[in-house]
Order: sequence, then structure tokens, then C-alpha cells
Amino acid sequence: MTAPIETTGAAAEAQPEAVLKGVEGKRIEGRSLGQIAWLRFRRDKVAVAGAIVVILLVAVAALSRPLQALLGLDPNSPNQSLIDPNTTLPKGDFGGMSGDHPLGVDPKFGRDLLARILEGSWVSLIVAFGATLLSVAIGTVLGVVAGFYRGRVDAFISRMMDVFLAFPLLLFAIAISASLQGGAFGLEGLPLHISVLIFVIGFFNWPYMGRIVRAQTLSLREREFVDAARGMGARGPFILFRELLPNLVGPVIVYSTLLIPSNILFEAALSFLGVGIQPPQASWGGMLNQAVKYYEVDPQYMIVPGLAIFVTVLAFNLLGDGLRDALDPRSR
Repeated sequence: MTAPIETTGAAAEAQPEAVLKGVEGKRIEGRSLGQIAWLRFRRDKVAVAGAIVVILLVAVAALSRPLQALLGLDPNSPNQSLIDPNTTLPKGDFGGMSGDHPLGVDPKFGRDLLARILEGSWVSLIVAFGATLLSVAIGTVLGVVAGFYRGRVDAFISRMMDVFLAFPLLLFAIAISASLQGGAFGLEGLPLHISVLIFVIGFFNWPYMGRIVRAQTLSLREREFVDAARGMGARGPFILFRELLPNLVGPVIVYSTLLIPSNILFEAALSFLGVGIQPPQASWGGMLNQAVKYYEVDPQYMIVPGLAIFVTVLAFNLLGDGLRDALDPRSR
């Protein structure tokens, strides 16, 4: 028999190779799905830049009136002294840019473009956010109901989506907006115009959200946690609102951020065509409409609102792409 091998004190206290230096005494904790998504999003520098721009835009829109008061700006105050009476164009180069008017002034009236951009920002964002909220509410409810119950309910809602998608939306929006310009539902002026735009854009865009939610629900309804809820005696409404909807938050948030820029463009298009926000209220689309007459002799007047729309839409799209990659990395 061989004698047992004696171990020295140093060998007995030696740590396994798998134990890393400096780990002793530290507690290893798992990460939640939200933490993992945040880490993925934080690594995407382009998406983070888009998020920063979106936050700044929302802050500027929310504080547009206080900012105008702080800077002493009035979006509807004419400055005829800044306009050449012979050409009705701003005096000076680059549309009348100066220290008092860093973005220049508009032709004919001499109104400050910075003030009008600030004033138009909250209009565009409130219409875009309101229309998106309406589309998300209708599309999520009808989409999850169609995907969960299937059968005749699914067929009816799906055909309704097809009907809405077949509408010539732009022509329909122009007709509705034009017919309600005078007053309706006890509203008139700017509140009426904003309400009509939110309804028209949001109500006729819900099928896009509905189709996405329906497709996700068809996949989720076959998962084990839904079978477990059924086995415990849960009924349809409980499964819909307690099991399925929480798992649809990610896709809904992602598509909402991608829907907002399209709604901004839609509002700008309607205002450009003259059936959206009406003057003298400033709006980015309305400013582009007025700039068409002067773009050859005063391109600054068209560049400023066009650049505002471009930066806003680009920032929301970058944010939406980053959220999609963070919440669903398989979509890359």
C-alpha cells in the first residue's frame, strides 16, 4: 500500500483556478430584462445621441412660451423696419440673420424665425404624440383581441384593418380637415385644428399598430405561461390584461417611437397643403407653404423649418431603431 500524500498548509489553502482574483466576498447578482435592455441601448451611441436630441426637442417644445418670453421673442410680431419695401425681402444677407434674429426673419412681415420655430415645435409634437397615443390605444386593444380569440373575431377585425388601410388617407384627411375649419363640437380656432389633426391622423393609422400587436399575440398565446394561466382557471380578460399585454409593452414602445416621426411628417404635409394648422399660428408645415413663393430669392426661409422637421424626424427614427435593437436583439 502506498502512503497517503500529505498536503502542506499552503497547498491546502490554495484556491481553485476557476476562482478569479478579487472576486472573493463579492455577491454575484443577475440582471433583469430591463437592465439588459438598458445596457444594450447604452452601447448604441447613435441611438443615445438620438435620445438626447429627442429629450432636448421635447423640453424646448414644452418650454417654448417661457423661452420666447425670456428671449423677448414674439412669433406674430411684424418688424417692417427689417423688410425692404421694394422687394418685401429681409434686409441683409441670409434672410436677415443678425444677433437679434439668429435665424433671420420671414419675408413681407419680418417676423422672427426662431420664435416661429419654437412656437411651431409644440404644435407639431402635441399633434404627433396625441395621434400616436390614439393609434396605439385602438390598435393595441383590437390587435390583442384579434390575436387571442381568433376565429370570427379575428376575421372581422382583420377585414376592418384592410378596409382602413385601403382608404386614400391623405385625400380623406384633406376632406375632413377642410370641412371642419369653421367650427365643430364646440371648438374653434387652434384647439379645433389640433383636435381634428389628432383624430384624423391617429384614427386612420391604428391598423399598422393593430397588425403588429396581432402578430405578437398569435405567438404569445401559444407560450407556456398562457397555458399555465388557463390551467389555473384564468379566463380570457384576465389572460389578456395580466399575461399578454405586459409582454407586448416592448413592441408597442418600439413601434410608437417609429410612428411619431411619420405623424410629424403627416401634420406638416396637411399644414403645407393648407388644411392643417392655420395662420397666423406658426407651424413648420405652414412655414414651408409660405416659403414656396420665396425659395429662389430667400432660401433661408425654407431651410430653417425644413431643417427643423429633418432633425426631429431623424432623432425619433434613431431612437426607435435603438430601442428595437435593445428590446429585441434578434431583429438585427
